[in-house]
Amino acid sequence: MTLPHPAPPAPFGRALCAMVTPFTDGGALDLDGARRLATRLVDGGCDGLVLSGTTGESPTTSDAEKSALVRAVAEAVGDRAHIVAGIGTSDTRHTVELALAAEKAGADGLLVVSPYYSRPPQDAVEAHFREIADAAGVPVLLYDIPGRTGTRIEPETLLRLAEHPRIVGVKDCAYDILGSTKVIARSDLAYYTGCEEYALPLYALGGAGYISTVANAAPGPMRAILDAYDRGDPAEARLAQQRATPLIELMMASGLPGTVTAKALLTSLGLPGGPVRAPLRAAGREAGEELRAAYEALAGARSAH
Repeated sequence: MTLPHPAPPAPFGRALCAMVTPFTDGGALDLDGARRLATRLVDGGCDGLVLSGTTGESPTTSDAEKSALVRAVAEAVGDRAHIVAGIGTSDTRHTVELALAAEKAGADGLLVVSPYYSRPPQDAVEAHFREIADAAGVPVLLYDIPGRTGTRIEPETLLRLAEHPRIVGVKDCAYDILGSTKVIARSDLAYYTGCEEYALPLYALGGAGYISTVANAAPGPMRAILDAYDRGDPAEARLAQQRATPLIELMMASGLPGTVTAKALLTSLGLPGGPVRAPLRAAGREAGEELRAAYEALAGARSAH
């Protein structure tokens, strides 16, 4: 008899979407579109929404826009989903300011990326996170994505940070399954993969779930992976992961940023998203058609199953 998957720590739920930030055709913040998209995502199975992260184009939105987005989405979904606000910058003082503003706007948690470009050593990275967590009044997720920041949050640093009462988890984009497994085994940190191809592997190793860009368009198929595993059906979970792989590859490994592919697909489906802000550029027609075809194939396979 296959036993259900014991639930790991999941302070913001299991299935989270790294939500795009909708803009109008003129490039302004589209708060009505954000409310409609957030509602669709929660209705589609998302336990939480991560705003103003990489997918949310945080480098090109203002502090005021970030706060307005949190308020609008929090109003739209109420207590039906957790709202996690991306606040990471390369400046510790600025990041603390954003943390306080996000909390005031209604965020349930904070996503804090390691400082980028300046590439501080590990003791400085640790001090940065501690200062932000000390200032915050809500739980903090650390965002480990060295491919973008240039700085890894090393496993030993994560283990020390796990002792802080408000540091509750990690968004893991380090592509180091060994390091992640070690931290999961030796701490109570909730590990959310930010790499959709690891949704099932990391979950099976004790991860909390995922924070997914692909979920902007396909929240149901992504959640199906975790749901099957939780039911004690690893074979179905494996099939669900495999069915999602073509869309995951096109959205996340085709040479285009996930923000670009997510907005292209949302636009194709008639859903809020709008244009990307420069320096990003819209996906071409061929890429858009491939994304739509992969999405429809996934929807068809799931319906047939």
